[in-house]
Amino acid sequence: MTADVAAPARPLPREAYDRGTLAVARAILGCRLVHDTPEGRVSGRIVEVEAYHGEDDPACHAAAGLTARTAPLYGPPGLAYVYFIYGMYHCLNVVTRGEGEPSAVLIRALEPVEGIEAMRRRREARRARPIPERELCAGPGRLCVALGVTLEHNRLDMSRPPLWIEPDHEGASLPVVWTPRVGIRVGTERLWRGIVKDSPYVSRSTLNRNAETRPRPVAV
Repeated sequence: MTADVAAPARPLPREAYDRGTLAVARAILGCRLVHDTPEGRVSGRIVEVEAYHGEDDPACHAAAGLTARTAPLYGPPGLAYVYFIYGMYHCLNVVTRGEGEPSAVLIRALEPVEGIEAMRRRREARRARPIPERELCAGPGRLCVALGVTLEHNRLDMSRPPLWIEPDHEGASLPVVWTPRVGIRVGTERLWRGIVKDSPYVSRSTLNRNAETRPRPVAV
């Protein structure tokens, strides 16, 4: 459903990110990621996230210490941390915890809500086939293409426009389950991937199966 008139922004405040990474990951599941672009507003409900927690997390970029690339992770909470992978995709994270405590939540998948045709144009510009709506934002690289997020958005303050996360009353009560993180080779034993249960929009839906039987992750 594409909105004809953009509603006033109501981003989560910066203090919403100034706490444990898993707490932030759980809190933003079901919220809406919004981007006001030159072509209009696009947004989607967050249905999949992953937590990356500090220099002692081998899968976190901060495991390599403070570098030019990882510097945003050490910044104040609420910053966007955008990086480029495989020479073709961007990934969007929101920085958590206090300044100097490098941690973030990777946004892995969205359920498209606003600006769906604009999302489709961006995605299909890279593909020679029509893309089903459930696949438009099913993955961190895909959602960045669909929403027009690039390295230009790195270090952006996500507590205000043009790129932000806001509450979504329809997503507030969605059930959440936890699984191991995907697409990594280390730290795979940590159940730090949160998904909206049974959502067809997650990046790897097969891992949703029976995930509710897994234990809850230890808070960080």
